[in-house]
Amino acid sequence: MTIAIKPTASGSTIEQDGSTILTVDGSGNITPSNDLYPKVPAFRASINSDLGVSVSTWTKVPFDIEDFDTNSNYDNATNYRFTPTVAGYYQANASVRASYSGAAGDYIWLRIYKNGTAYNGHYNRDANGQPYGSVNVSDLVYMNGSSDYIEVYFQTNHNTATISNGIESKFSAALMSV
Repeated sequence: MTIAIKPTASGSTIEQDGSTILTVDGSGNITPSNDLYPKVPAFRASINSDLGVSVSTWTKVPFDIEDFDTNSNYDNATNYRFTPTVAGYYQANASVRASYSGAAGDYIWLRIYKNGTAYNGHYNRDANGQPYGSVNVSDLVYMNGSSDYIEVYFQTNHNTATISNGIESKFSAALMSV
């Protein structure tokens, strides 16, 4: 590995093996190149419109609006799943807000699935017969960077339920460690 400091007309550059990694201007301001901090896979998605859910049926949540997707690893058009291209440990998060006509003791359930199998889940049991509720799930998931994927499923025992679009219903993941 070769590190070189090269003066320019307006400052200096610091290069590693011939590629600029830092630029220092005449005032001493340092600017890193994009290669110094590589993009890591991360995304966040939300739901475009409300989604009706059948009672006692696990339903994949179609998070179809990408808020961001740094590495183009989230499919928001067909499978609604995240398949990262870098192996490592990912922090995965999902939340939904649902409205329903239920009774005290009814529940809403949310799960992260890995490769088509339930990985982690959380439920919210309604104690007061409210017409709405929220549930979220979060976990650290190891993914191999080639074929592993995660997606989100929802279930309720309410007679009718609707997952709300907007800021309360989100799905996200980001690389934490390799």
